[in-house]
Amino acid sequence: MTPAPTLDHNVSLRPFNTFGIEVKARLFARFRSVEELQALLALPAVQQAEKLVLGGGSNLLFTRDFEGVVLKNEINGLDIISQDEDTALVRAGAGESWHGLVQYTLEQELSGIENLSLIPGTVGAAPLQNIGAYGAELKDTFDHLEALEIATGQLRTFSHAECGFGYRESVFKGPLKSRYIVTGVVLRLRRRHQANVSYGAIRTTLDDMGIGPEPTPRQVSEAVVSIRRSKLPDPTEIGNAGSFFKNPELSQQKYDELKAQYADLPGYPLPGGVKVPAAWLIEQCGWKGRRLGAHGVHDRQALVLVNHGGAQGEDIRNLAFEIIASVREKFGVELHPEVNIL
Repeated sequence: MTPAPTLDHNVSLRPFNTFGIEVKARLFARFRSVEELQALLALPAVQQAEKLVLGGGSNLLFTRDFEGVVLKNEINGLDIISQDEDTALVRAGAGESWHGLVQYTLEQELSGIENLSLIPGTVGAAPLQNIGAYGAELKDTFDHLEALEIATGQLRTFSHAECGFGYRESVFKGPLKSRYIVTGVVLRLRRRHQANVSYGAIRTTLDDMGIGPEPTPRQVSEAVVSIRRSKLPDPTEIGNAGSFFKNPELSQQKYDELKAQYADLPGYPLPGGVKVPAAWLIEQCGWKGRRLGAHGVHDRQALVLVNHGGAQGEDIRNLAFEIIASVREKFGVELHPEVNIL
């Protein structure tokens, strides 16, 4: 029998967001199973309140207290649910840490998400924004997910096609935003490894590690972890949410115009256009390493906004808007936050 759910009042959210912003939730509850979540959603106080589902809090910037109810997803579980000679289906509870899932798949000698090593946050948040890094995205290995409809308390399965994945996008950030809570994710991973080392500094890092032309999934993961740690600050040491902005996608014409002005402008071809690193644009505008009191831009990665200690969410939001305005003025390119601002 599922115990009666409990709601806590006026809970500090500082431990639950990687920016380390001090705000409070009027109501707060944890759930560790679908049944506990259903029981919480049946409470009148929860039904009447605005709801925010929290995983690792690594993609959020709080600018104010949250006057609704924060539901902390702590559904665990890692299992291989089926397999054949070539692939295995791995199911992970939405409350599991993403990097913990990557480590589990490496222990099972499975390949497919090693390029996504050390991405902060939980499994349940991964499909919402189709997480990606170093030439890989969640959609590449995604099979299906299970989610609870908030209005009815009913579980539903979403196929790959139904999730509507795009660049840092899914149907859960669009038409179905705030209507479902992810409870589990299933990935289809490979037993035969096909290394994806063409993006960024992976191959160079593997060379520096003395790894030959056919690295194992664990070696690729170790290279990615090394790169990320060299560039990105540890949220336990300095408050941040990783990459704050999406990389803009430009038309070929717009890219060619900018390339004529800025010869060293990097670009990655896409169907119908070119993706440009937001970090390069921000750095050209002089923001990299700039500190404004308790907040600023990281000195090793211009995409990362940081809380040096004691910053308010409004300060970081205003800095983000200043950066967006300066990139727009200099390059005529619009940056969009990857982080959810509340």
